Amino acid sequence: MRIDLNVIQEWITPASRVLDLGCGDGELLEQLQQNKNVVGYGLEIDSEQIERCVQRGVNVVEQNLDAGLTNFADASFDTVVMTQALQTLRHPHLVVGEMLRVGRDCIITFPNFGQWKARWHLAFSGRMPVSDLLPFEWYDTPNIHFCTFRDFEVLCRQNDWTILHRQVVSESKLGVAFKDFLPNLFGETAIYHLTR
Repeated sequence: MRIDLNVIQEWITPASRVLDLGCGDGELLEQLQQNKNVVGYGLEIDSEQIERCVQRGVNVVEQNLDAGLTNFADASFDTVVMTQALQTLRHPHLVVGEMLRVGRDCIITFPNFGQWKARWHLAFSGRMPVSDLLPFEWYDTPNIHFCTFRDFEVLCRQNDWTILHRQVVSESKLGVAFKDFLPNLFGETAIYHLTR
């Protein structure tokens, strides 16, 4: 399981109601159902991923996140989760606002475009980086809004969203050593726990 998904599990209250936006193959919800006894639902747009969710026994609804969450009432869930999808949305700030409307809190993960490898690649090759975390060329990527940890925290302040927890993770040795000292430079993935 990805490192950000392990952190998220620690932040989820047992027996809570969880909505997972862009749930992929349902791995996180399956683990939360088994380990935390949550009642969970996933939203996903990819039909192959939806099929995998069904095979895992995860409740899933086909839905485009850019269309909003108007089919859910205020405070329908305890926690709304969105992992590695923020950068793919047309209006990410609106979706985060909706997450905090339908849930008491939300957990968001995204790749840090300010990480030193991305900066190095841009500075010395003059080209957009391609990596394990961002494995697409600029012309065929689903990622349309890149941000850094600092960018996201400015967005939170502008919208009066409270950051309950923030964790920075990295899988490289250099990143692990320095991610807490200089997170915007050495952190690969951001994990934010927000509330209003």
